[in-house]
This record gives sequence, C-alpha cells and structure tokens, in this order.
Amino acid sequence: MEAVAGPVVYQKLVLWDPSLGSDEEEEEEEEETSELVAPYPWRPQDSLGKVGGLPGAWARLVAALLLLAVGFSLAARQLYTSGDPTGSLGSAAPRPGGHSHHPGVYHHGAIISPAATCSHLGQELLVAGGNVVDAGVGAALCLAVVHPHATGLGAMFWGLFHNSTSGRSTALTSGPAQTLAPGLGLPSALPALRLLHTHFGRLPWPRLLLGPTTLAQEGFLVDTALATALAARGTKGLCPLLCRTDGTPLRPGARATNPKLAGVLHTAALTAAPALAGDALLSLLLRDLGLQGPSSGPTPTLEPAVQLAVPQGILSTTPSPSAGPELLAMLEAALHSGGPSPDPCPPLPQAPVTPVGSVLATIDSSGSVLLLTSSLNSSFGSGHLSPSTGVLLSNLVAQPTTSAWACPLILHGSPDDAEADVLGLVASGTPAVAKVMTHALLSHLAGPQSQAQHQHQQGLTPSTSVCGQGTLLQVAVQAEHTHVSSVPSGCCTFQGF
Repeated sequence: MEAVAGPVVYQKLVLWDPSLGSDEEEEEEEEETSELVAPYPWRPQDSLGKVGGLPGAWARLVAALLLLAVGFSLAARQLYTSGDPTGSLGSAAPRPGGHSHHPGVYHHGAIISPAATCSHLGQELLVAGGNVVDAGVGAALCLAVVHPHATGLGAMFWGLFHNSTSGRSTALTSGPAQTLAPGLGLPSALPALRLLHTHFGRLPWPRLLLGPTTLAQEGFLVDTALATALAARGTKGLCPLLCRTDGTPLRPGARATNPKLAGVLHTAALTAAPALAGDALLSLLLRDLGLQGPSSGPTPTLEPAVQLAVPQGILSTTPSPSAGPELLAMLEAALHSGGPSPDPCPPLPQAPVTPVGSVLATIDSSGSVLLLTSSLNSSFGSGHLSPSTGVLLSNLVAQPTTSAWACPLILHGSPDDAEADVLGLVASGTPAVAKVMTHALLSHLAGPQSQAQHQHQQGLTPSTSVCGQGTLLQVAVQAEHTHVSSVPSGCCTFQGF
C-alpha cells in the first residue's frame, strides 16, 4: 500500500468521557507542516568561489558553522523528544521531514498499556526489530511486575492476534480456569504467553524477559494505580513486598523490588519449550502450599478466532470460555435490528466482588494487531503471596467467572473499506463492558455523523471510566498510520515510534 500524501482524518475513541468529548482539537484534520531548519548557505555557482562577496575560504568556514549549528539543533531536538518521560505525546513533534501528528498517531508502530514503564518497554522491543507480539508479550510480563493488583504470573490471559500478512486472526486462551487449592487458581500466564511468542514472535524469548526481570530485581516505582489499590485493600499478606517498614502501604513514587519473582522470570527465560515455561513456578508454588501436583497442568491454546461477517468487513474475537461468542451475538442482534445501539451503561448487577484486570494493545502500520486482557479476578487476586516466587495467585477458579470478562475484538476492514484497515477494541471490567464495546463498534460502523448525533442525544456522563467499572482501549490503522486512544483518557500510556 502506497503512503498517502494528503491529510489523514481519524475519529478518536469517544465514550462519554468529558475530557475526550470536549477536546475539539483532537478531532481536527491532521495537518502537514514544514519547517525551514536553516537558510541554504550558498548558491551552486558560488560554492567554489565566493558567497555574498566573501572569499572561498570564508565561504567554507561560514558553511561549516551553519552546518554545525544545524547538527546541534537536530541533536537537541532528538534528545528532547526521546527524553519525554510520559510517552503520551505521540508523534506531535515535527518529524525531520516536517511531518507532524496529533498525540496518539504514529508512523510505524505503537503500544498502549496502563503503565508508562511497560509502554516504554514495548516500544523498545519494537525499535529493536520485534513485532507486535514481542512488544505485547514483553509489556504483559512487565505489567506482571509493576501492577500486581491487576495482573501477574498468577493471572489468566486472553488474547487476539491479527496477522496483516496472512489476513488471519488467532485467539489465545488460557483454557478453563483450574483450581490449585481451595480459593487459589492455577497459574497459566507463563505457558500462555510463551505459546503465543513461539508461534508469532520474532525476537528471542530471553530478550522479552530481560526488562521485566531487571525491574523485579533492581526495583520499580510504585505508580498511582498500584498505590490506590494498596490504600483501598490494605497490606495484609502483601508485606514486605508492598509495605514500608512500619507496615503501611507504599505510596506513589516509592521503590519496590521483587527478587523472588526476578528469579522465576530468569528461569522462565531459559526454558526451551512453551510447555515447560510454567513448570518451575508451579513446583515452587506446590512446595510453598505443601501440595502434590495437580492432575493436569495449564492448557493454553491457540485457535482460529470466532468470526462474524458484517458489511464493513470481518469481526473477530476469542472463543469460550471468554465472553467472545456472547459479544458477537449481541452485535449481530443489534446490526439486524436496525435500531439504536444498546444502552452502553445498563444497571450493574449486584456482586460481592468487582472484577479487576489489565489490558494492553500493540499495533503496527501494516495492520498487525495484538490485544491482550488478563485477570486475577479481584484486586490482588486471592491475596496469597507465594514466599518462594513473589507471585500473587488469583481467586479465579470457576469457569462461570471467566464469562464475566469482556474480550478482545478486531474489525478487519474489507479491501474497499477506505475508512480504516483494521480496528481493535479490548476492555476489562464487569459484564457491562461487553455492552460498551458493542456500542463503541456500532457507533464506529455508523460513521462520524451518526456517532456525533447519538452522542449528542445521549449526553456525557460524569463517569471517568467505562460505566465506572473498567477500561477500554482502541487501536486502529488508517492510511498507514497507527492510532491509539483509551477511555478513561488518562488511564493508559501511549508509546510509538
């Protein structure tokens, strides 16, 4: 596909978030800008003699000084843009050729995750020659270290990978939830992520674990999300990992380490096969709990995505035991009804525990996408911290619980679809987020005018999250540019190159 020289128009994800809905400049067309870095210092006929009446030696000196100034200017700009600690400004700074974009728009590839550290790590893997699977798996392992309240090696994973080269979409599932001990789920993250990487990754497996292992060993800074979860839950069972010396929770900016988890990750980096990736972890967990091995280990699978044909292309999602089939049924019913899309925020069911999870997405400008969602079920899972591994086990132990989770969804546009080559949505939260995803996709399919009209009729809710119960990420490719956005707008960090 040839690059498009004209302006790129992109409708950013807007789901009743005031900070997104009021930002008109994000909806404007992308503009081409140019910048004159330095005046051209000489004319061809003067290059061997005089410039503006100066002797040839002076001309060469002036030219050299001007080139030196330009070099320093470009170097300073590079240092400034590469040193951005937030990673959320996208490619807003002008590129060397004078091409610039709004935040969240990138030329080559991008990653969006709940932790800035992990978004940067994923970007490094992309720059190092990795693909979207390498970046996504590396970021997921990073989140397992820095966000133990929402994900981890004890979590279950669901994923959806769309390969733009083959045009195929593949689903990753951890298999049915299994019980390790009463109230404790059997860990399946390592074998699941290793399986995904073995089939679709490009970089060596140890390269993906280098960053997470270093963070666990040398320490990471507690961010607001983790500190908030700690303050709400308390530190019972989590000391000394996430506590100060007086037993109180770590605050934002404090440094935490998890050397036992670093050891597990280091061992996992040396495994030769996906089936062995979680064996060392499982043996240590069994020793901690004084248990014999389970009758069967984790059973992650890679299988063709469940799909639904729509006029705009093909919808793909994950099979059971995720909520994927239910999600497609909702979409099909809404499309056939011809009526308005379902209420995005229906009354929430009464439940003793609100599910907690993590989401991330990676995408490149060719249209390859990886969407991952993981769950410990509740904040910090079971609250059982394994002393030999530094791993928090989940309390997600029954298959019906997994159906409460929304799943990844990809729309692969038809060849004549000029609006978007590929669109990906991934969310985590209560069953209500499946309806939110349905509404978001139907609004996208309806086009910008219908979407704006519907938003005007519905109005903006004061909630700063998806129905107050989750997170929704969107990635898209349009005219060979990658786009990323999230709801709530401040929940996640964009990083691209």
